[in-house]
Amino acid sequence: MSQIAAGKPVPEFTAHSTQGQVSLDGLRGHRAVLYFYPKDSTPGCTTEAQDFRDAYQEFVDAGCQVIGVSRDSLKSHANFSEKQNLPFPLISDADETLCQLFGVIKMKNMYGKQVRGIERSTFLIGADGTLLREWRGLRVPGHVDEVLQAVRDGA
Repeated sequence: MSQIAAGKPVPEFTAHSTQGQVSLDGLRGHRAVLYFYPKDSTPGCTTEAQDFRDAYQEFVDAGCQVIGVSRDSLKSHANFSEKQNLPFPLISDADETLCQLFGVIKMKNMYGKQVRGIERSTFLIGADGTLLREWRGLRVPGHVDEVLQAVRDGA
């Protein structure tokens, strides 16, 4: 179950990423988009990463960091990041600490079988560490534009 809610402070966290340690404390003073995705190098996840990559400078110009999160290893993330030329860090959450904190692990149907996996979700965290907005169970097309608009609107 998620331990976070819009308007409430996000609990402190520290995690390993393709660009070193990422912590909530280290993000303070900037808004941050934390997007959770199921798996590196799969079609939907690749498109989502490319969309965030293509809009990355617009997020930065609006004073917002972008960080991807999945359960893949740092090695998998490094390969994915290099192949897709991603300018933002990817957090390896192999032990599901962040997934549990944000409540994104769900039972999903895959080829007729029930499997545990990450529900594609995005969270916008304020410069003070408060959760401003969340998107859960989302579809990739148009999502990054919606998040960028929320950032521009000051959400």
